[in-house]
Amino acid sequence: MDLTDLSLPPMIITIDGPAGAGKTTVSRTLASRLGYRYIDTGALYRGVALAVQQAGIDPDDGEALAGLCRKTHLDFTVKNDDLRLMLNGRDVSDRIRSPQISMLASAVSARPVVRDFLLNIQRCLGSAKKAVLEGRDMGTVVFPDADIKFFLEADADIRARRRFEELKAKQTPGLNLASVRQDMIKRDRDDSTRDVAPLKPASDAIRIDSTDLAIDAVVAVMLDHIKAKASDFGDI
Repeated sequence: MDLTDLSLPPMIITIDGPAGAGKTTVSRTLASRLGYRYIDTGALYRGVALAVQQAGIDPDDGEALAGLCRKTHLDFTVKNDDLRLMLNGRDVSDRIRSPQISMLASAVSARPVVRDFLLNIQRCLGSAKKAVLEGRDMGTVVFPDADIKFFLEADADIRARRRFEELKAKQTPGLNLASVRQDMIKRDRDDSTRDVAPLKPASDAIRIDSTDLAIDAVVAVMLDHIKAKASDFGDI
């Protein structure tokens, strides 16, 4: 199903969930089917984490983080149909995908100063609507009034295997499935129990378990919900 030929009202669509549930591929595919902009908000936190690493800052040092945020510029650009993250004018899209940056991103995302800094950026990115925003608190904090919210989840073993295969394809050194699973479970726990914007489905989110579903099947389910929602506007 493709809705690009229909007169969809401008919507904000959020997709939250833990790592390895398939959010990135699903979000990219869904945005393409809708003719919407895809925004990977997790990359913003990874960008801050990389800046923290480069500056040698303790992620628990709120004052140092605040100073870093004031002089950090993050933006997205599209290159060869690929969304790229720019950190202070430099493309860091590949550098932010290491396991070390993943764990550091989880740590800095728990700091209120970082969340406040990125909150404004994320809302600006979605202000024009016609956007699919992937993250962990898109439907609960950043866009609580989003037109439609999804929460994508999957079995932990399946998620770890998916993440392992993704990292292996990038030839990540020192990689093994057990450590990937351990890191993922720790990040899930940290993100779900933090005081600020914990990872959880919004009360009105549509929950989809992707454990036994292919990407196209997940997207098809989402498109059904979006079509039904759009019908409420009376436009299709």
